Amino acid sequence: MSEEKKKIVSSKPQTRIRAAHEKTILSEAEIIFAQYGYAGAKLSQIAKAVNISKTNLLYYFPTKESLYLNVLKNIIDIWLEKLTLFNQVGSDPATKIKNYIIDKLELSQKHPNASKVFANEIINGATNIGDYLQERFSTTLEEDVKLINTWINEGKMDAIDPYHLFFMIWASTQTYADFSVQIQLALKKDKLEQCDFDNAAEFISKVVIKGLGISQ
Repeated sequence: MSEEKKKIVSSKPQTRIRAAHEKTILSEAEIIFAQYGYAGAKLSQIAKAVNISKTNLLYYFPTKESLYLNVLKNIIDIWLEKLTLFNQVGSDPATKIKNYIIDKLELSQKHPNASKVFANEIINGATNIGDYLQERFSTTLEEDVKLINTWINEGKMDAIDPYHLFFMIWASTQTYADFSVQIQLALKKDKLEQCDFDNAAEFISKVVIKGLGISQ
């Protein structure tokens, strides 16, 4: 990877048509990167999936690296837009935490390939997106940690380590995307259904909220 990783957003002027084309390219690229990883994915595969030439693809994203970085940026932006405990609907801890878990599972359900691309990047050390992730992610997480600590100080929940609470929620919800095949095999299903995600939300919420000593 080169200095391009610092230039995640294209500097070319955006138009409505260009933005639509880029959205389509990013969507198909996400699927290819999820399936083959960065090293295994080929621009020719992505161009074929979008039904354009490789030359045309390079007009929008001049290198595979720039395309990959924009895919990662989109994933992080989508997640951070929804995954903020502080901004969840509700005023009490139980409601906010349950809605947070529901939203996290919804992202796993609707964006499974995004989750796999992100997981693979993190497993490999976040060398390409680490700075951007730190910039966007740290402030959001610290806000949520502060909220948990406020609830603890107000006696609304047991004294726990907020960071490990979030680690556990992320792991238990993202597994429905990253390891969906394993869950399908266990449940003897070809595909996870809405009821599976609903059941997961109820179970994870109950375990987490009860484990935190929160009264409902």
